[in-house]
Amino acid sequence: MKRPSSKARDKAPRPKPFENNKVDFSKFKTDPSMSDIARLLTADIKGWPWPWVIEVLSPTKTIGRGRTNLELLFPLGGELHTDATVPYAQIYGQPGTVTVHFEPIAYGITSVATYIMVFNIQTVASTTFYLGGDVGTGSLPNAGNRTLNGSFSLGLIMQDVQPSQQTWGVLHQVSGSGWSWYSTAIQYPIVAHP
Repeated sequence: MKRPSSKARDKAPRPKPFENNKVDFSKFKTDPSMSDIARLLTADIKGWPWPWVIEVLSPTKTIGRGRTNLELLFPLGGELHTDATVPYAQIYGQPGTVTVHFEPIAYGITSVATYIMVFNIQTVASTTFYLGGDVGTGSLPNAGNRTLNGSFSLGLIMQDVQPSQQTWGVLHQVSGSGWSWYSTAIQYPIVAHP
């Protein structure tokens, strides 16, 4: 049996070059739309996406306050690109899953409130996701499957959440091809008051 040369064994694989990716989240399509959110919340919504951000989790910031944290699962392959200009997780094949846990009271929230958990993603082709989670005695009025193609800020409405409730939202790939996840923001909806 021929032994491999020591030269081949001593070489480390070359790292990929720095990725100077350009991602403009303001150009991502929003789902649900403002009118859909207003209908689901039976409220007058002033704007979406909202500037009142409580927390943003990403490949480079995976833990928030209290038990707020991130879980990424891509059993059939994927990579975290933390050295890119805009860090992201690239999921090669289904099923890929992003789960975000959120603890409202850790952010000083002491009353029942409604939140939007926004997953910023890009698909390379038509991809179906399950959007859901758990909010205890609250509700998730827009949970269910979504088929997307392109760049999206996909919002999960978390309505009437108790401040001490350990909540979580999940974006789980049901079918389709590869996709990328950039971040998940937990935000308040801006409701117009009379």
